[in-house]
Amino acid sequence: MRQRKHLLLNIMMILALTATAQESYRIPVEEVHEHMQTGRYQPTWESLKTHKVPEWFRDAKFGIWAHWGPQCVEGSGDWMARSMYMEGNREYRWHVEHYGHPSEVGFKDILPLFKAEHWNPEQLVEKYKRCGAQYFFVLGNHHDNFDLWDSRYQPWNSKNIGPKRDVLAEWAAAAKKAGLPLGISFHADHAWTWYEPSQRYDLEGEKAGVYYDGNLTAADGKGKWWEGLDPQLLYRQNHPMSKGSWDNGAIHGQWDWSHGACPPSREFVTNFYDRTLDAINRYSPDLIYFDVTVLPFYPLSDCGLRIAAHLYNKNPRAVVFGKILDGEQRKALTWDVERGAPNEIVDEPWQTCNCIGGWHYNTSIYERDGYKSAATVVKQLVDIVSKNGNLLLSVPLRADGTYDEKEARILDDLEAWMTVNGESIFGTRPWTKFGEGPVAEKNIALNAQGFNDGQYANMDWRDIRFTQKGKVLYATAMGWPDDHRLSIRSLAKGVRVRGVTLLGGGKLKYRQTSEALVVELPQPVNAIAPVLKITL
Repeated sequence: MRQRKHLLLNIMMILALTATAQESYRIPVEEVHEHMQTGRYQPTWESLKTHKVPEWFRDAKFGIWAHWGPQCVEGSGDWMARSMYMEGNREYRWHVEHYGHPSEVGFKDILPLFKAEHWNPEQLVEKYKRCGAQYFFVLGNHHDNFDLWDSRYQPWNSKNIGPKRDVLAEWAAAAKKAGLPLGISFHADHAWTWYEPSQRYDLEGEKAGVYYDGNLTAADGKGKWWEGLDPQLLYRQNHPMSKGSWDNGAIHGQWDWSHGACPPSREFVTNFYDRTLDAINRYSPDLIYFDVTVLPFYPLSDCGLRIAAHLYNKNPRAVVFGKILDGEQRKALTWDVERGAPNEIVDEPWQTCNCIGGWHYNTSIYERDGYKSAATVVKQLVDIVSKNGNLLLSVPLRADGTYDEKEARILDDLEAWMTVNGESIFGTRPWTKFGEGPVAEKNIALNAQGFNDGQYANMDWRDIRFTQKGKVLYATAMGWPDDHRLSIRSLAKGVRVRGVTLLGGGKLKYRQTSEALVVELPQPVNAIAPVLKITL
């Protein structure tokens, strides 16, 4: 009797704790269609913290991302589906001049122009693999709320509109053929506030006071190309604007659903949940990425925690990324730093996401030669890996599914360097210190989710980064010294050096002094950075 009483008390306590956890979220997910995979992991921080970053990800170090979707059509850059509704903006002016006024031609009308007519996913993924990519990422949806697969829960998708192809299915097949782990990024959770400018109207000119198309409904589509589709399933604007919504920059302070952001409905949160689980169940990714503070809808909802638990239960070797994570959250998720890096070794494996240009294809970056060079990419990769991180690099594709000739040269240069020097990257671990030199010794702070990569732009031969693999130490100088003499202060007398080899160049002469290891270099064997293989 006493044992039964204790058992009942325990059950009541568990139910009470569960109810309390559920009540702590204002907008809990409603599991009507898709259901979280059950197993070892529960949708709580304590449970998710028991998941360890898999060794394959720590070994991989470098991935390439096809951040590609219908916002590439106009070639006016990232977030164009938001900016085209901001009167007077560059993207607004471009849209009006080339496509029409946003009261008549909204972003919904750009979607059919996303044709992907020259897209060959197998060729692209094979090229990325030759450039050193050890995993491959694709865009599942962006803030534009358009699903790039045959989505069960979003009729505005690439199978119905535009390419009329299941883009995710084809990317996934190409990644599998190439033997690369697949990552999918999901960004549509912020469509709720991101599309708010589509509710506006011009303040000046002949269209003053005429509303843009963000408030249209299915009833407005009679006789239009989109008849039978509800624009509110795309724009999601059947709600009040957020505080300060006409301030174009206010969204950045509201990204974590604070400072007056209009809270999402339970239906919207559940729809994002259903769509994300649908993609995970169909395409079996090894990695998922959220462009959010911590997790989708956190801390308003348990949506993100449930998605993470679902993936971990389905795939124990999976990785889930989040931004602006505190120390405890980094034990449950993998920290992603956008366009930047911490200037120290981080205990837990982490990732930088960056791009050679803009996140979506931007013709003006192409025209002004604004892409990062292969040398810049390599130096940032080496710096990141020395600090226990990975680099996920986006190479923007045009709407037709191809990269331009300037990007092709960057990829070729990257492939040439990685083919010879990749052993200093893949499968390595941080040394006792990540590096030395002027930039290594600077106090470089992160800005929000990152955004400090400009601080690393001017590294030269004086900045040296270290990685190790067993008894081998790799020292990469961020350039070639003019006098062909490289001094490494961290390897002065006291550190036993048994031999020095230049990757791609053979054995080198060296001497140790009380101040440094001094290495005699030959003429440059590549145009980017020398890598020394040092036996200790």
